[in-house]
Amino acid sequence: MRQLQRRLVEFATVRGWGPYHTPKNLAVALSVEASELVEIFQWLTPEQSAKVMEEPRSAHRVADEVADVLAYLLQFCEVLGVDVLDALAAKIERNELRFPVPGKPTGDRHSSE
Repeated sequence: MRQLQRRLVEFATVRGWGPYHTPKNLAVALSVEASELVEIFQWLTPEQSAKVMEEPRSAHRVADEVADVLAYLLQFCEVLGVDVLDALAAKIERNELRFPVPGKPTGDRHSSE
């Protein structure tokens, strides 16, 4: 992940794009790219959307938009000093506490409660 982030920084730096890669601009770009991914699925039925990767043209579009979303997310994290994998791990842990497995006792309860 760090290698990809460094590669993205170098890509932008040698092109003089650094001054434009502000948190605001990168967040906006990330939103735009995520919207372009959504656009691919906009009018598909659930069944059609599940098969989108079976058709080479649409599969290529999806892969390109996923790459764009990830690239902007990694650049955003680089600029703000967010470790994307640590942030994800922490979020998963919080969600595991927020949304316990139904019927499974939580760590802070006794089986008699």
